[in-house]
Amino acid sequence: MAELKKRRKKIVFTNGCFDLLHVGHTRYLRRAREAGDFLIVGLNSDSSVRKIKGPGRPILPGGERAELLSALEFVDAVVMFPEPTPIRLIELLKPDVLVKGADWPSDRIVGADLVKSSGGRVRRIPVVKGKSTSEVIKKIQKCRSR
Repeated sequence: MAELKKRRKKIVFTNGCFDLLHVGHTRYLRRAREAGDFLIVGLNSDSSVRKIKGPGRPILPGGERAELLSALEFVDAVVMFPEPTPIRLIELLKPDVLVKGADWPSDRIVGADLVKSSGGRVRRIPVVKGKSTSEVIKKIQKCRSR
């Protein structure tokens, strides 16, 4: 981080569970990367996904989710965190841009106040309608019940 900041690179941070990576995720992450020079993805650990999404999730274990995200050319780094929110990670990284989906109200974006108070900005990116892990799971369940 120190080297990137020294080279005046704009650091972008976003986070999520990214369970069952799909086109909605990739379009979102590509747009997030366009907001700066270096994209860091905070990835909820398996235990944190269970706390947020409930039993039976994640579908894919954290190591696999991290590997898939790391394989995307527009993702520069992936950092897993165990808490339900990435606030400690945001405090540590101090990104220049914090990105979340537009489905998150501005006043509920964790770390927004911290990023803004240090001169950064928050960017909300439109979500791809009908493209979500929950929708993928529903389609799979529908196919299985036929």
